[in-house]
Amino acid sequence: MLKIHFSGEDILRTRVAPTADPVWELVLSLHVLRGRNRDPLTSTWRRAVARDLRQDSASDQLRLLFALNPPRGYFPDFLTPYASRDGFEAGLDAVRSTPAQLLQRDLNLLAAETPLPSSAAALARGDAGALRHLADSMEQYRSLAISPYWGRIQAAVTADRTRRTRALLDGGVEGLLSSLRPAMRWEDGVLEVRDYPHSRELHLGGRGLLLVPSFFCASTPVALLDPELPPVLVYPVDRLGALTSINGTAPGVASESLAALLGRTRAAVLKASGDGCTTGEVARRLDISAAAASQHATVLRNAGLLVSHRDRNTVLHTLTPLGRAVLDA
Repeated sequence: MLKIHFSGEDILRTRVAPTADPVWELVLSLHVLRGRNRDPLTSTWRRAVARDLRQDSASDQLRLLFALNPPRGYFPDFLTPYASRDGFEAGLDAVRSTPAQLLQRDLNLLAAETPLPSSAAALARGDAGALRHLADSMEQYRSLAISPYWGRIQAAVTADRTRRTRALLDGGVEGLLSSLRPAMRWEDGVLEVRDYPHSRELHLGGRGLLLVPSFFCASTPVALLDPELPPVLVYPVDRLGALTSINGTAPGVASESLAALLGRTRAAVLKASGDGCTTGEVARRLDISAAAASQHATVLRNAGLLVSHRDRNTVLHTLTPLGRAVLDA
């Protein structure tokens, strides 16, 4: 279990990343691609990327990048720098300028668990050419595995941010932290990550915590190993928000469900959910009963246009990528 200890100052400085982090998504997607867990929500993506890697003449150049990201266990902190919150290029610049002592430390930790290729030796020395090669490999992999799906990944993360924004508005930062259950539990100034693979305690020390919602994060949230680095906690979003875009829908299901969407009321429910809306709020905005609002939301959800999250006695509806596309069409 990971226990993250907050002071009052930490609570004030805790925030949610404004968008999907491109470097974290890249690194975590490597774990999904090579992991044993065959998640059906990413199965089509995995097959497509594996096929493209086999056909890509540059795939051999990715060998070091893959070695640095084993499907399980530790992976180096320097691969996901804090600067990536400002975008992919900022993250790559930070990787290229990683100090040699941090490279050596992280790679020694990794080598204790995972065999590394001979090219890792130059990287551990801080060789500028090795760092450029690694950054180039990240760009190559991103163009193949991340960029074609970025809009869908971003939409799923945006839907999660909408949910967290509502929790923050309704209950402050403590409401935000409480909304992270069941994967995490907030109680008495401590955020507990229950299924964390190692027993750890992280004291934020007034620095606050950056929460990073991630599409490719597995079921367990991820934190950096080095307690001296800016505190970051990456947590999984609901992948159902991008299911219809990443994997498609089962034959016949989409056409039957979308046919049921025709009508003014359901279109209005879809529009009302654009910024996130509870069932009760939909009912009040459209002057319909709560039962009718729930029924229309169920049809939209079955069509892959909405994702619904229950929080105690309320259900919050947000758009999926497909729902956003329908609304914006």
